[in-house]
Amino acid sequence: MIPELPDPLLQVEGFQQVREAHRLEIIEDYVELISDLLISTGEARQVQIAERMGVAQPTVAKMLKRLEVEGYVNLRPYQGVQLSDKGQAMAEYSRNRHQLVESFLLAIGVDADSARRDAEGMEHHVSQATLDAFAQFLRQASPNQS
Repeated sequence: MIPELPDPLLQVEGFQQVREAHRLEIIEDYVELISDLLISTGEARQVQIAERMGVAQPTVAKMLKRLEVEGYVNLRPYQGVQLSDKGQAMAEYSRNRHQLVESFLLAIGVDADSARRDAEGMEHHVSQATLDAFAQFLRQASPNQS
């Protein structure tokens, strides 16, 4: 049985949403990691970022230049990476979104390790409407926690 194709405009919107999510995904991952490093260790250096991202330092250097051009980080030689206000806002938004998705997965019975790993991918691809539904579900599941 061949499925009926959706309206072309609706299909375009879906593909555009996925492409935009992919474009922002790596930026969000870097910015969130930089924020986490700054919070936990007081600094974010290329070697730390490379180790935690599982990539080579030249890859990190290239990405940091891109993040600087786009206004997410401030680079100062020999001082590590600092987030700009724009980068800090993105890190907080990304962290909150990740925590919401992970909490939802845990609430529906996904084991903690899978929920953590799955949330890392899902957080970038869910719409605000889906996030709102996750939050509503969690409020209803535990009404005494807000």
